[in-house]
Amino acid sequence: MVLTLGFMLAEVIGGLLSGSLALLADAGHMLSDGVSLLLSWLAFIYSDKQADFKRTFGWHRFQTLAAFVNGLSLLVIAAWIIWEAAWRFYQPVEIMAKPMFIIAVLGLLVNVVVFKILQGGDHDNLNLKSAMIHVMGDLLGSVAAIVAAVLIYFYAWNWADPLLSLLVAMLIIRSGWQVVKKATHILLEGSPNNIDTDAVKNKIIADIKTVIDVHHIHTWSLTNDKHLMSLHIKVDEHVDDYDVLREIKELIERNFPIFHTTIQIEHLDCPDDACR
Repeated sequence: MVLTLGFMLAEVIGGLLSGSLALLADAGHMLSDGVSLLLSWLAFIYSDKQADFKRTFGWHRFQTLAAFVNGLSLLVIAAWIIWEAAWRFYQPVEIMAKPMFIIAVLGLLVNVVVFKILQGGDHDNLNLKSAMIHVMGDLLGSVAAIVAAVLIYFYAWNWADPLLSLLVAMLIIRSGWQVVKKATHILLEGSPNNIDTDAVKNKIIADIKTVIDVHHIHTWSLTNDKHLMSLHIKVDEHVDDYDVLREIKELIERNFPIFHTTIQIEHLDCPDDACR
């Protein structure tokens, strides 16, 4: 985080002196990266905090909230790059290719180091994934700035700077939208894509003979890899509730990626209006 923010200042100075939009865009994205890494760090700290009476599932969803904010910041940065690039097509500015090239190469090295550090983490963690996408966007921005600097130096193609900035912005939008979409799905308590509720129902009925029916199945997630489920189970009138609960929980734990399960046992018809 310190490395990213430190070099961001260098890119701002270099972008202003050289007149390069690619460097300024990369600097803006690196600022977003620094905030992203800070949020990721805070998310990892808070997600380990114990549950309390206000947050009975703990702070796990802080990771998803941080990922959502990171994804939105990617989209905002991309929109700014597109606006500035479009403006520069109409009003070209003189660009100093040499300092632009040097700073872009140094930026590429910094981004490679940061990306390698993040690559050692949990790739299934949505928050870490969003931080990696931030850094990948920076890395691509540095590559674009290098290519633009070469084209400007040898061919005086000043339009290469806004053009390549636009291409990077398109990649950032694609990646940022995927993070926002997935985080929004979790925050709205959408069903996890890797859990088939029909398969859960059929498995319980097939393997536990005392179960008559399974209904009111709901699944949602705290994070990208912590899924929850609630369900109603209708059983034979003469079975012990504890034994059935233990069997069902063990079956779900063995066969499905469920972090926490809430089960309502019913011996008669379901009393809820939705069952009628």
